[in-house]
Amino acid sequence: MIIAVDGPTASGKGTIAKALAAHYGLPHLDTGLLYRAVGWQCFLDGGDPDDPAQALAAASFPDALLADPELRSETTGGLASRVSVHPVVRQALYDRQRSFATQPGGAVLDGRDIGTVIAPDAEVKLFVTASVAARARRRFLEMQAQGRDTTLAEIEADLAARDLRDTTRKDAPLVAAAEAVELDTSQLSRDEAVARAIALVEARAGALRSGR
Repeated sequence: MIIAVDGPTASGKGTIAKALAAHYGLPHLDTGLLYRAVGWQCFLDGGDPDDPAQALAAASFPDALLADPELRSETTGGLASRVSVHPVVRQALYDRQRSFATQPGGAVLDGRDIGTVIAPDAEVKLFVTASVAARARRRFLEMQAQGRDTTLAEIEADLAARDLRDTTRKDAPLVAAAEAVELDTSQLSRDEAVARAIALVEARAGALRSGR
């Protein structure tokens, strides 16, 4: 079973995807981390993330970079959003993601174009969303816990800018797949969101088994 979990930054899609993978015993891939690695590598190279050629060069980042904690920073998140608008970068990472999705037994992938581009054949598609205000509060608390210096206003402005880039980019924009079930986590705790996601997956899997 392939489970596609899409949604904007800080909506809870990563947490939900990991929980679903653990619940069903499936491998999990955070595809956003790949774009963060490209963005961070571009920065390390002294490149311009808005330049397609320089962003593409960074797509050959070493696997070890995926373990760099800097990939989780707000700065790198912004870089990831900028390099992800380039079709050449998305194509460079497509095969890696598609291979993971189609491995024997299935997988859980989260990102922004899993249900529409990477795994349009996924049996279950979730689109996890939340208000910008709710997402900013979550990310602000995360940054505070990590000792990072930022403000709630800065995070909210950054999320709004990323949403605009992600939803309006020409190639593989952030959009819910036609068959996706939307899960709004704005008012849900982590446990409530995970429980709701499992219930939605079970309902979809049950419908597939019954041929509906």
